[in-house]
Amino acid sequence: MLDKYTQPDFTRSALLTIDLQNDFAGPKACLTMSGCQPVLERVSLLVSAFRKRGLPMVHVVRIYLPDGSNVDLCRRKALEEGARIVLPRTTGAELVREIRPSTGLDFNGLQEGKLQQFSSNEFAVYKPRWGAFYKTALEDFLRDRGVNTLIITGAFFQRCVLATIFEASERDFRIVAVRDGIVGMHEQGAAELEDIGVTVLDAVDFLDALSGSVN
Repeated sequence: MLDKYTQPDFTRSALLTIDLQNDFAGPKACLTMSGCQPVLERVSLLVSAFRKRGLPMVHVVRIYLPDGSNVDLCRRKALEEGARIVLPRTTGAELVREIRPSTGLDFNGLQEGKLQQFSSNEFAVYKPRWGAFYKTALEDFLRDRGVNTLIITGAFFQRCVLATIFEASERDFRIVAVRDGIVGMHEQGAAELEDIGVTVLDAVDFLDALSGSVN
């Protein structure tokens, strides 16, 4: 039985893609895990559907300064020692080809906390830590547009995706986790998400539900 408090409302939904940048999920990624390409193909279908319908979509990205000064403590030493991960104005920091808008990321504006607008419904936001809501303008952006349901995709499940899901749940958003649109998703993880009211759907089932709700 569906719970009226957590049931997705696709007419008021927004798509989040999390950390789908070349250095994390691209063909030459320096921080990745197996299974990225099938995920990117599924997410590409979702991005196309949201672009077609004019529904809100936000690409959530990381940007690391070369000296590591804005990086999580667990990665700061690696940056100080010369690791080059999602550095500003590098190909590695750009969104992967499968979901990339027509223009690249505005690294300066994003690091200043501004949302970058690609079209009337497509944006990007920089997050300084694991979760997409931590010290970002994401919540205000979503509330201003009447969004109450988040469609979550990206990399990687056990880190930034899971942190974002918890942050969204804390803010009383209804949540859909796209099972085959998340790198590293596994059966136990999906079950645990369902235990906290997250709807877990495969991309094809989500797209069917979206088509039945939004023309």
